[in-house]
Amino acid sequence: MTTVKDIGEQGLLKKLQSFCPPEIIGDDAAVLVTAPGKSLVVTTDVLIDGVHFSDATTSPEDAGWRAAAANLSDLAAMGASPVGITVGLGLPGDLQVSWVERLYQGMTECLQKYHTPIVGGDVVRSPTATISITAFGEVDPQRVIRRSAAKVGMAIVVTGVHGASHAGLELLLHPQLGQNLSPAEKTPLIKAHQRPQPRLDVLPILWEIVTPPFPVAGMDSSDGLADAVLQICRASNVGAVIDSQKIPVPGTFTNWLKPEQAIEYALYGGEDFELVLCLPSTQANTLVQQLSLGAAIIGTITSGSQVLLRDQSQKNPDQVLSLSQGFQHFGQ
Repeated sequence: MTTVKDIGEQGLLKKLQSFCPPEIIGDDAAVLVTAPGKSLVVTTDVLIDGVHFSDATTSPEDAGWRAAAANLSDLAAMGASPVGITVGLGLPGDLQVSWVERLYQGMTECLQKYHTPIVGGDVVRSPTATISITAFGEVDPQRVIRRSAAKVGMAIVVTGVHGASHAGLELLLHPQLGQNLSPAEKTPLIKAHQRPQPRLDVLPILWEIVTPPFPVAGMDSSDGLADAVLQICRASNVGAVIDSQKIPVPGTFTNWLKPEQAIEYALYGGEDFELVLCLPSTQANTLVQQLSLGAAIIGTITSGSQVLLRDQSQKNPDQVLSLSQGFQHFGQ
């Protein structure tokens, strides 16, 4: 098997350049022309072998897809449409070239859905495989979605279901956990982890419902649903009440998870790459009705600073949510 060391940096770059539009690459930087009246949005995400992906749970193609999807999701969370990405790779010298090509194939499969090219990048030697993607998007300045725009009384809308990606990861790591699930029930959960879908499809529908000035706050739920609501509230100097019974989770959860486990997966599992949006209740209801892949109103923005998880059945007391309960990169 040919390794990265065998063909060297230039040999590897030549292979990777075949994934990029030939008219863009070749200089020290890419020049991207955006439409008049648009703002350029830039986001960067880093994935590390053994932290964000591993051979045990993720093929090279799936790692590439996930890396691309994570960045496209950040653009969607800002209201931006993707223009292009650059890819920085840190690679061990004895890594097989085929692994890198398969990584790029997975990236390309995801990006092609959204007509997004790879427009450049960098390759360096590293003891651990590292993927750093910078994504560029454009947005009408009056349609930028910001975390700091939430107002008291707004409804909190989430797209899709939450907890599916974490459930898929757990099934990959511990197959015995899903003994009560059929293969048809396991597959969507595993796919949710390996091939998440950035919710760029939500934006055109949102534009039809809400007109500038844009009364929408939001972000994606890549670090967990609880984290997203807390980050929005902190940036907007508001609080929130979330109804635990309205949080959408996969229907298969009832077959193998206790209710409290299902809520834990949804709040803190992360990597669902759905959108969490705060907007006036009338528009929120319209958005939920029009989203074909599902959405739900899970709560309300309140005054103060606390984010409360409330059980409307009154079986459990209110729970105060905090950022310390979620995943921390340097927590251990």
